[in-house]
Amino acid sequence: MSKYQIIVDTNVFVTALRSQFGASYKLFSLIDKDVYQLNISVPLALEYEAVAKRMIGEISLNEEEIDNILNFVINKSNRWEIYYLWRPQLKDPSDDMVLELAVTASCHYIVTYNINDFKGIEHFGIQAITPKEFLKLAGEL
Repeated sequence: MSKYQIIVDTNVFVTALRSQFGASYKLFSLIDKDVYQLNISVPLALEYEAVAKRMIGEISLNEEEIDNILNFVINKSNRWEIYYLWRPQLKDPSDDMVLELAVTASCHYIVTYNINDFKGIEHFGIQAITPKEFLKLAGEL
């Protein structure tokens, strides 16, 4: 079992779909390498799907390819049901959903580009960290 249990915010997933270059893509390319264990919930998976499919035409992927990527990501992730809501903790309810998953899954990191959106999560023992920072921490950069 990997020592890093993480949640990946939707903005990182979207960035990985946009380009094969950069830390987001590298992070997802390591999903089955025991560098970390991704954790996901139904609401977060649905958000990944909705945002990714809205990008069809802007990215080089079609609906079937997005479905295949989502299926792969979900199959490689620990899947969680959220029974206790901590709302409101953050300004954006979508971010609260990510925080609730991190608390439920006992994660120490939320990997995101929107660090400021997660101010205050430290009292849950969780740190918001960029993909590049996480890859450095994990020894992958």
